[in-house]
Amino acid sequence: MANQTATWLKSGVSQRDAKELRQLQIAMRLSLFIGMLMLLGKMAAYLITGSAAILSDAAESVVHVLAVAFAAFSLQISVRPAAPKFHYGYERITFFSAGFEGAMIILAAIWIVIESIKKWIAGFQLEHLGHGTLLLAVAGILNAALGWYLIRLGRRSHSLILEADGKHVLTDSLTSFGVVAGLGLVMLTGWKPFDPLIAIAVALNILWSGGRLAWHSAVGLLDYSDPKAGKEIRQKLDTLCNELGVHYHGVRFRTTGYRQLIEIHLLFPHATPVGEAHRLATLLEERLPRELSVPAEVITHLESLDDHEDVHTREHYTGRPG
Repeated sequence: MANQTATWLKSGVSQRDAKELRQLQIAMRLSLFIGMLMLLGKMAAYLITGSAAILSDAAESVVHVLAVAFAAFSLQISVRPAAPKFHYGYERITFFSAGFEGAMIILAAIWIVIESIKKWIAGFQLEHLGHGTLLLAVAGILNAALGWYLIRLGRRSHSLILEADGKHVLTDSLTSFGVVAGLGLVMLTGWKPFDPLIAIAVALNILWSGGRLAWHSAVGLLDYSDPKAGKEIRQKLDTLCNELGVHYHGVRFRTTGYRQLIEIHLLFPHATPVGEAHRLATLLEERLPRELSVPAEVITHLESLDDHEDVHTREHYTGRPG
């Protein structure tokens, strides 16, 4: 861990950011450890009871452990500094991580439905439901606390990987509570079909969760521009440009899953010295990221205010720079 921190500091990462990255890695390892512990507990509960609902919960935990292992690997890669062949760094692997986790959740949901129907057809053999339900309740409480912590830390550090993992953990805890409620109904009423019905309901719930993660991954890889982020960028730009006395247009931005990459065309009067225009552009590039709620890198393009419309019109009709 100390060697990793030294590498970050040498690559230009601030002491504060290096501390935050260490927190993310520790949180991910904690998630992996607890995920494996929960899997063992749920498998024990299934072996005790033979419940399809508990099996569905255990199946999601198998997927969760695999997904967290991949997410931990992705987090390790995403914080590497930029390299000669990867000028923008490795941060966009966060979208692959979220997509992989979403795909695993979807596969688990389909498997749960198939196994639940098989068990329903084969007949019900449920035993020691009280002990199994107690184990699941404890697992649900632990996962709820972990999921809340991961989501909170992920949002505070703008880490899509950690936030996605936290949502999966929280979904896992809700799944456990749902199964506990279903088994409670079986014990109260003696009607065993509650068991596979709850398992199928659990599968549909995690299918929705996996679908949302996969969609989030897809729009991220397609450089979706969040309207809320765009509104914040333009509000801060308006204030800064008024203060610096410059105009702008052609704002474009995208997210890497950790920070925003923002492109802005700045407009200056034709008589403005190049050195002065560059000084103002540099000021904006330095100040805008400090005003935004997420980490950002700003790239500016300098244009003449007097004739930029004519230049862009010629580019539009000829297909080449004017």
